[in-house]
Amino acid sequence: GKGNYSGRLVKKYDIVSLSTGDLLRMHINDRTEVGRMAEEIVAQGGLVPDELMLQVVTSKLDRLHNKHWILDGFPRTFAQGELLNTHLNKQNTPLSLVVNLDVPDDIILSRISDRWVHLPSGRVYNLSYNPPKVEGFDDETGEPLTKRPDDNPEIFARRLEKFYSTTSPLLDFYARLSQAHSISGTTSDEIWPELERVLKDAFPGLKERAESADARRRHSLSDAIASASMNATISK
Repeated sequence: GKGNYSGRLVKKYDIVSLSTGDLLRMHINDRTEVGRMAEEIVAQGGLVPDELMLQVVTSKLDRLHNKHWILDGFPRTFAQGELLNTHLNKQNTPLSLVVNLDVPDDIILSRISDRWVHLPSGRVYNLSYNPPKVEGFDDETGEPLTKRPDDNPEIFARRLEKFYSTTSPLLDFYARLSQAHSISGTTSDEIWPELERVLKDAFPGLKERAESADARRRHSLSDAIASASMNATISK
């Protein structure tokens, strides 16, 4: 899912990720006024109003100065895109890149059916490919995992219908601004290399995190040592 790709990008590159889903889940967990409103809407398969989502996002975005950032899951509608575009232009920080992950509906449904979350942190597990170490419990805190209110086939179908009706105009909006890139695939092995290529083409000066580069150098050194050892063994 998009959250996993954002996490991988943040781990490897000097980027800050802001997930509107995580922010809303924090409000829901804390039982704030915004959280209670959002919980009721999401549980019924609806989408949170544009103005509310923009307020949640920009209150965090405006604190990020001179940093590369990713918005995970926002904007979702044409109206949200216009509102965000207007706000960012006023801040002299226009949006540079939009990525649309095009994954078949049946793949998405199967992943949602197997998904469990740790609401306080936003950590996501999947029983098929990323299960928790202990079934039903978060790896780091040991606290119980839960299902999201909208993680069932009936609500998924309603959300999917709304997604297509609201997102198509948004993609057209960004296409007119020459900012949209669509990446198709069914697995991470297909999507991840293409996502990295698009990112590097858009931001050629983007730096990797020091720990990521060090880990890659250690891995390369280990491969070289293993190869030398194998060659020496073969020569003997």
